[in-house]
Amino acid sequence: MKLPGWLCLSLLIIFTVGCSDATVNNNIVEKPITSIAPIKATSTAPLSPEESMKTMRLPEGYKLELVASEPMVEEPVAIAWDGNGRLYVAEMRSYMKDIEGTDENKPVSRIVRLEDTNGDGKMDSVTVFIDSLVLPRMILPLDDRLLVQETYTNNIYTYKDINNDGHADEKVQVYHNDEPDTRNLEHQKSGLIWNLDNWIYTTRQVRFKWDKNHLIVDSLNDASDGQWGLGNDDYGRIFLSSAGGEVPALGFQQLPQYGELEFEKDQYENDFEIPYPIVTTPDIEGGLKRLKPDSTLNHFTASCGQTIYRGDRLPATAEGDLFICEPVGRLIRRAKVINKEGKRIVKNAYDKAEFLASTDMNFRPINTATGPDGCLYVVDMYHGIIQEGNWTGPKSYLRPQIQRLGLDKNIGRGRIYRIVHESIPVNKTKPELLDASSHQLVEYLYHPNGWWRDNAQKLLIVRNDESVVPELKKIILEHHNHLLACIHALWALEGLHAIDKPFLLSLFNDKAPEIRKMAVWISEEYIRKNDGEVLAALSKLTNDPDRDVRIQLSQSLRYSTPEKARGLLEAIVKTDTVHTNMIYQAAQVTLGHLTRSLAVNVNTENMNEADKALVLQGAVNFKSLCSSCHGPDGKGLQFGNSGMVAPPLAGSPRVNGNPDILIRIVLSGLTGPIDDKTYPSIMPPQLNSEDTWLAAVLSYVRTNLGNKGKTIHPEDIKKVRDIVGRRWDPWTLEELKGVK
Repeated sequence: MKLPGWLCLSLLIIFTVGCSDATVNNNIVEKPITSIAPIKATSTAPLSPEESMKTMRLPEGYKLELVASEPMVEEPVAIAWDGNGRLYVAEMRSYMKDIEGTDENKPVSRIVRLEDTNGDGKMDSVTVFIDSLVLPRMILPLDDRLLVQETYTNNIYTYKDINNDGHADEKVQVYHNDEPDTRNLEHQKSGLIWNLDNWIYTTRQVRFKWDKNHLIVDSLNDASDGQWGLGNDDYGRIFLSSAGGEVPALGFQQLPQYGELEFEKDQYENDFEIPYPIVTTPDIEGGLKRLKPDSTLNHFTASCGQTIYRGDRLPATAEGDLFICEPVGRLIRRAKVINKEGKRIVKNAYDKAEFLASTDMNFRPINTATGPDGCLYVVDMYHGIIQEGNWTGPKSYLRPQIQRLGLDKNIGRGRIYRIVHESIPVNKTKPELLDASSHQLVEYLYHPNGWWRDNAQKLLIVRNDESVVPELKKIILEHHNHLLACIHALWALEGLHAIDKPFLLSLFNDKAPEIRKMAVWISEEYIRKNDGEVLAALSKLTNDPDRDVRIQLSQSLRYSTPEKARGLLEAIVKTDTVHTNMIYQAAQVTLGHLTRSLAVNVNTENMNEADKALVLQGAVNFKSLCSSCHGPDGKGLQFGNSGMVAPPLAGSPRVNGNPDILIRIVLSGLTGPIDDKTYPSIMPPQLNSEDTWLAAVLSYVRTNLGNKGKTIHPEDIKKVRDIVGRRWDPWTLEELKGVK
């Protein structure tokens, strides 16, 4: 019997993919890196790529290979491959051409397309795919179209090369929002990654879904914010970082749509925020206070470009590790991501050392990515100045350092490297997913490299080919020895709108906890509708033996109502006795979100017009944030065996007393026992909130909720802010006793 051609190829793919791990020895025992004393930089003269690579220290067995460099690429900041393995590179050609940032916003940047035509791993062909752009850094290949968003705008377009000459000649707007983004360049959003759940995420409070040649937008108003770069793991967990906040990793406890949940210090191990450069780093915006005695960084200050390694051509011990760029420190951190009773904890993979560190003062790693060949790619902007013009002004600490070192002279360069391991052969198979049939794409869901699985899933959904639905369901029902293939098949079905209720209900009983978790996630469509049958099935998962399933349920219940969700959340919380863990905190965030839907009362009697407006705005602010812990009436939100989530504000001596104490609390937070009671959470600092916002909410709290205090004005906030500065450590009541 002669098999159809596509089936023969499919069987070959299954055999090749299934056997790839057997033919590649990546179970390698890695040796630790020993810390070394940093050297003092003696020169900032630009080096050739070959010379620069000699300055880079990697763990034993790892090595760098040059993929592209100037003049093929200049000022690269982001990379992405299309389904056929062509590499798109976003170039910020106007970025800090001098210390003043002259003409930085001129439309002279571009996106180039690189190809490796002979399969040696080095790019040998380049075309200018899009020219005359303003500082692009958000790119996402769909099929033969490239999604692009420029800096300072919210509009998104697709670009397509119709005549196959390497240049885009079709531009179509797929998301329209003419409101400009006027924030500083470093505070603009980035991202555009197609995540497991078929949403396209950014680092700011918005995500998109591709639907019939346009983007649907979803606002995420209470999500964690990130800056440069966005990573995701095999299970759809997202990793952000904040250079401005000096936080190298955040947002990874729960997805942005479920709200902000950070554990301050105990989601990091072993002084995670301390980097270990091997060269002195005097060009730092924070000045001397941000330097160790050896003149190297004492804190991450430019974390960006993070990725979870999901390939198959580095040691297996690297799979699922988080890689974070630190261009001021000229290094890349490798972090282990640990699941500790549902809470994710990140820790440096090495003791007082970094995965990659360089003594080349122009080495500026700003992005990383897993490539189709299974290797880890590094984008090196190789630019002298790495801080935007707002921080290099005439009176700044940075300007004389940059000028003394001559860093402002190095412009117009850039390199892309890949990190390989000497014991593991690189996968030289050239991707041809854009030309593959949908049936062939289904088989690529088995691939051991996450890049192939992601692109196969994405292309199936962009094509909207429902003919593969039976094959996808068969994977889920019959191939539990290929868990990741099952998960991708499940989300491919979701993207094709092919999961009916009976099939979904059957997944709640699946033997694999990962599948049950995904089913809960997918069930949110029914939770929104308060579907009784689905909610009844979900109620049986409140005591699921797997903690991550219970956490997912507590997160997904935010799409229900307070009446429907509270009982289920209480039941979930009862399965754990510790109220500082992930289950309690995730459930509390959900209940807080639902609580914010409840009305708050506001009284402005006997107030002048200015104070009345202040208090009315404060009521809105209180409802949007504070009520989630303190309750809509300020009497505290009752939840779980611990009683109240946070102290009551109604009748509080700190609310009604000295306003300077209250302002300190709201700026930097509050921790420890309060009135002889310990609460499961601390009061989080609000240092980044505007004075007018804080004055309004504190005025509402002091004049309402049964309190008798007076209003607080923005100038009152400023006075206290000037005294306490940028204090992030929460106060204790003992400390506040000394405030007069």
